[in-house]
Amino acid sequence: MTRTEPSISIVPANEASCEDLQLIFGTRGIGSICQCQRYKLRPREAFASFPAEERGHRLRVQSDCGHPESRTTSGLVAYLDGEPVGWCGVEPRTAYEGLLRNNRVPWTGRTEDKNDDTVWAVTCFLIRVGFRKRGISSALARAAVDLAREHGARAIEAYPITTKEVILEELHVGTTGMFARAGFSQVSQPTPRRVVMRIDF
Repeated sequence: MTRTEPSISIVPANEASCEDLQLIFGTRGIGSICQCQRYKLRPREAFASFPAEERGHRLRVQSDCGHPESRTTSGLVAYLDGEPVGWCGVEPRTAYEGLLRNNRVPWTGRTEDKNDDTVWAVTCFLIRVGFRKRGISSALARAAVDLAREHGARAIEAYPITTKEVILEELHVGTTGMFARAGFSQVSQPTPRRVVMRIDF
């Protein structure tokens, strides 16, 4: 008797249903609080200043979930044997206002044009409890590279954590090993715990 390996499939978030997307983000924990809005907050906005329902609404608008005909989306959705299990935030770097306002990650020691929308960014991952450590984040990282390339990006960046002593909440940015396996190379280290990794197409 042979063991069948689980099948991971990944689609742009607009091709996923909004119900599948919200199943991944859940109703408890950091995902349900953030709704992938950390780098989307507007000036002087904070999570405490508007309800989680509004953040969920913004995610649905940004991802354009449920509209497979759309040409734009803010991420990828992973399925394991047809079950929605993971999310990856990826789109042009200019879409992340909070990232552009940040003075350290990813800008310290670099001369990048912050307004260059041909550079894409991978900002976060969220894997449902019970489905972690199955290679889903790594599959999403590889798929993010393909998505950026298909949309004409000239480069894609990520900002993973470096230390082995990782706080669970920090894992949303991914790890250096995961991105290295997806073909990214380190280009800078703006903080002791964070690096910039990149692929130039």
